[in-house]
Amino acid sequence: MSADLASQLSLDHGGKILLAIMDGIGDIPIPQFGGLTPLEKANTPNMDKLTSDGALGQHLPVARGITPGSGPGHLAVFGYDPVKFLVGRGALAALGIGFQLQHGDLAARINFCTLGENKVILDRRAGRISTELCTELVESLKGITIPGVEIFVEPVKEHRACVIFRSKGLSDSIHDTDPGLVGELPLGVIATAKGAEFTVGVVEDFISQSSEILRGKVPANGLLLRGFALHEEMPTLTDRFKLNPAAVALYPMYRGVASLAGMEQYDSVPADLSGEVKAAKKAVMDGKDFVFLHHKYTDSSGEDGDYERKVREIEKFDNAIPGLLECGFDVICITGDHSTPCPMKLHSWHPVPVLIYGGPQRAGWSARFTEREASVGALGTFHGHELMALLLAAAGRLAKFGA
Repeated sequence: MSADLASQLSLDHGGKILLAIMDGIGDIPIPQFGGLTPLEKANTPNMDKLTSDGALGQHLPVARGITPGSGPGHLAVFGYDPVKFLVGRGALAALGIGFQLQHGDLAARINFCTLGENKVILDRRAGRISTELCTELVESLKGITIPGVEIFVEPVKEHRACVIFRSKGLSDSIHDTDPGLVGELPLGVIATAKGAEFTVGVVEDFISQSSEILRGKVPANGLLLRGFALHEEMPTLTDRFKLNPAAVALYPMYRGVASLAGMEQYDSVPADLSGEVKAAKKAVMDGKDFVFLHHKYTDSSGEDGDYERKVREIEKFDNAIPGLLECGFDVICITGDHSTPCPMKLHSWHPVPVLIYGGPQRAGWSARFTEREASVGALGTFHGHELMALLLAAAGRLAKFGA
């Protein structure tokens, strides 16, 4: 409700906002590391200084106990109710690489994987193969044909690719074939609603032909499909909040969700955090008043269960803070789209810590940017899609409600 109300009260002037996402930042205490989370273990003097002068809280990406995907997690912090604006990962992946989706296209994300005997999944990401190998594998799949259906297979990054089906009567009421666990068999193509029978046949045919093409390849001898999504347009951040937004993200998936929200893409040169800081500064110089900046590797280290690497990635992000402070933002928010605890190696339902620096805050309540301190911070606990209202208010971009 607050996001909808914020949309009605939004002003076309005010401060500049940075929304910096450390993907999967939330974690849980780990006994073998002194009962500390990676955020608590990391040396983060810059974020701690912002915390002392700002305010902490925590957001629930969807709802209590609900584990979000990356798409819903990001749409929530952009101010979209992720239940109302449900967008599949496939469409986001396709948009992220600049594929021009047409209304009614069905897109799905591909994970190249390693299958063992009897097609049991040994590695859901095929050892995170190189993007070069991914591109080679995609080229081998482009010869697949299905009568009455146009098929587009495109590389994304590392083990990720996407497939787009174009035909009349397609449905996205299809369950993922990725069980989300190793040691399991890929799931069958299952319709989750009536009217998807034609689509089930199309996807089964694509998987069957793919299996023959990938047979015997190492390490990627199979594929898993996730996030089936029909493409539909949605209102942009400009439409909803009168913002002139930009996105700085290295991974296509996150460029895709930003594109869906109407953000102009800024490339990072070099393709690392230093390049992202430069891109954010350029966006501000170009007159952008909202910049979304994405740091992926806190999430991938959590998915790999690599506690020490997650600590290093947090510290790496902390080292980028001085450069971000020089960009000229009036409000800086640091948070995540979801939690990815190292012991779980998966996304989780745990609340995500939020830091807001700038604007009139109830400062002085917290000293360190950690899950523990965020849980009792001045901002409290709120739904992810309410974050945008807090940022707009801090930047002086919301009118008063009522007389």
